[in-house]
Amino acid sequence: MKRRFLLILFLVFLTTQVDAQSTASKQVATFKIEAPQLKTHKTIWVYTPKTYSDSTKTYPVIYMFDAQNLFDAKTSYVGEWKVDEYLDTLKNQDVIIVGIEHGNEKRLEELTPYPHETYGGGKGDTFIQFIINTVKPHIDVVYRTKPEAEHTTIFGSSLGGLMAFYATVSYPETFSKAGVFSPSFWVSSKIFDLATTVEIPSSSKFYFLAGTKEGESMVPDLEKMVALLISKGVKPSQIQQKVIEGGEHNEALWGSNFPTAFQWLMTSKDQD
Repeated sequence: MKRRFLLILFLVFLTTQVDAQSTASKQVATFKIEAPQLKTHKTIWVYTPKTYSDSTKTYPVIYMFDAQNLFDAKTSYVGEWKVDEYLDTLKNQDVIIVGIEHGNEKRLEELTPYPHETYGGGKGDTFIQFIINTVKPHIDVVYRTKPEAEHTTIFGSSLGGLMAFYATVSYPETFSKAGVFSPSFWVSSKIFDLATTVEIPSSSKFYFLAGTKEGESMVPDLEKMVALLISKGVKPSQIQQKVIEGGEHNEALWGSNFPTAFQWLMTSKDQD
């Protein structure tokens, strides 16, 4: 079962090239940045709200993994999340989205905080350091952001879901909210050990999502993590848990549920 899901992880996140038929909104721009922590360069995708160029206000930021799958059908293997199309429809709920591209064949290596006994990996913390120490400072200088943790969310699916959870519990001074879709908690039991030992602030929020057709361990692992958080004092109001009957491990599940997760995570202070 795990081998089949690993194959899906690689197939779903294969990269194709952007061309003239791009479906990305005109609000989406890209730039390349050196990633010294990873010894490579990364393409960063940035969505700015329609109000951005005509205002002087500052905006909350959501950092998202696997940028190729968020905005553009031409760069996603099996369809995009349509994050930009959804955000373009909103009024008075403006946010900047920063998408960080996945590393193709290095995706498993980059997006696992601990090595898997068979598949390896384990450089996820280095990837988070790249976001915290390189990407975020750049974004906060170039764009009008609200840089504080209370206005900073991190979001991902599959390995990205694992990393969004890891980043929020490990670095609450940077990220206060996490969108945790179909998290690959199966990679290592150490993620449960981490959740047991760290102190989680009352300001942290977690939106967990999984489908019932994502493998035998997906929903039980998610429920185990939620129970663990509550047992250590995280308030139920800090957690939203959604299990989708028949939901499969793909962009269709994640994209269709992004709006609800967005609305829950971005309530209150981020809409001042």
